[in-house]
Amino acid sequence: MLRRTTLNAALIAALSVSAALPVAAPARAQQQSQRYKFLEAVRKGDGNAVIAMLDQPGQTIVNSRDVTTGEGAMHIVVKRGDATYLRYLLSKGADANLRDGQGETPMMLAVQAGQPDLVQILAASKANANLGNNGGETPLIRAVQRRDLALVRAVLAAGGNPDQTDNVAGMSARDYAKRDTRALPILKTLEEAPAKTQRAVSGPKF
Repeated sequence: MLRRTTLNAALIAALSVSAALPVAAPARAQQQSQRYKFLEAVRKGDGNAVIAMLDQPGQTIVNSRDVTTGEGAMHIVVKRGDATYLRYLLSKGADANLRDGQGETPMMLAVQAGQPDLVQILAASKANANLGNNGGETPLIRAVQRRDLALVRAVLAAGGNPDQTDNVAGMSARDYAKRDTRALPILKTLEEAPAKTQRAVSGPKF
């Protein structure tokens, strides 16, 4: 009798698992659909739709990433230089250090777009200025390569390390500035920064 009861219990458990499987797939699909809709709304600048989705209790879509590129809402708004949208996303819990498929952070993209004001906004939200992309290139290295003194100062103020090296050439922002004879004001600014030694914290493969 005991064995039969045990078998019945095992059968019921197996059926319960089987019955739950068809429900899980639609739930995952629905979640992916919501993430897609959210990122599309951000891309289109559909503020009403974005606000409606992010105002939902317990929402977790603010850090959603595109399944192909790894791009998130933070990357999208930084690329278009939208400071207002950036502040709004951060207020809704967006990750200031979110990485895309290339390991690029919002701060890296702000530097690439020539937006020191966005660097400052991200720094105020505790963005890590020393997170490198998949090649170990940091926001400060990229700012030096752009020969943009305002960006260099903004990233230094955010905690950028002038002696952190990349993974490709093994060179730091200070090293790149020394090699560029057209970047003397930048080199002087970096020379005034205290020396530090730290390897690049490169991004994971997406």
